[in-house]
Amino acid sequence: MPFSDYCCTLVQLCVVLFYAQIIIFNFKLILLHGEKKMKILQNKKALSTVVTTLIILVVSVLLATVVTFYAINVTTTRVQEESLFLTKPHIWYSTTGDWAEAAIVIVNTGGKDVVIDKIAVRGQECPWANVYFYRATNFAVSQDLTVTSTEPNATFTQPVEGTNQTFASQSNDLTLKSGWTVVLYIDKPDSIALNDVGITVGITVFTSNAQYYKEVNVEAAQ
Repeated sequence: MPFSDYCCTLVQLCVVLFYAQIIIFNFKLILLHGEKKMKILQNKKALSTVVTTLIILVVSVLLATVVTFYAINVTTTRVQEESLFLTKPHIWYSTTGDWAEAAIVIVNTGGKDVVIDKIAVRGQECPWANVYFYRATNFAVSQDLTVTSTEPNATFTQPVEGTNQTFASQSNDLTLKSGWTVVLYIDKPDSIALNDVGITVGITVFTSNAQYYKEVNVEAAQ
């Protein structure tokens, strides 16, 4: 049965029970004030005050249940939730070049577009000038990310799913459509140094409504 029909049936049942208990209660009052007062009081089959109260409670509960189900149905069907999936995080440190970089894949698995406000590594915000991205609009990223041979610059290419893709720089907040994937490379994240190799570091992605956290061990690039 569709949800709308189910709600309609419950409402009709509640209305019938509500009016039924009103009629029964009024009829009882009339008889109690009439000539048959003593006879009804002695009748074991007559409805008591407890039964009438129970009917009122049942009707109230049924009405509240219908309203609750309706509210849940409206909120779940009309409100689209935001959800980002962070995968394949890496932080590398190059001992020969004395530089560090981070990489991560962000998938918008929610029902609406999002705006990525900022990205932080170990609690420190990464300047957008050091963030390079590639949007995968028509395919999923299943292969792991690899470290670049040199320090990331304004425009560089890096394999994504076996094909070299050009990464662009970003000067402000980054948008991500629902169902799309973005691959990020971050130059000089926080203050990653040689002594941080092997230490667990957190990568946090902030949006206007939430924040998403992923932990990763710092790796050696060579």
